[in-house]
Amino acid sequence: MPHLLFRGVTADRLRAVSAPLAETLADICDCGTDNFTISCLNETSVYGDPTDGSMFVFVEVGWFDRGLQTRNDFAIAVTQSMQKLGAAEVEVVFIAYREDSYYVNGTPC
Repeated sequence: MPHLLFRGVTADRLRAVSAPLAETLADICDCGTDNFTISCLNETSVYGDPTDGSMFVFVEVGWFDRGLQTRNDFAIAVTQSMQKLGAAEVEVVFIAYREDSYYVNGTPC
């Protein structure tokens, strides 16, 4: 954990940057790369012009809050990795989990 869910980027493209991104994020969060899940949604845009060549990426990050500086550094690292893929715009939203509402194998954290 943290859990990253990407929209607006294909699995193949995301896979190409996922390992270096996980390493960077692990350094930022002071944890191992095995703490992260990185996934993307296979979706079809039905509004706007998906053929205009621009790539809009929206990333949801579910995690236990680690403070403003870590959040800022995390968002910058995610944004930069998507810009390397040619994203015209990258938005990152953080969803903070509460420890008393997060369970691992049926046991609360």
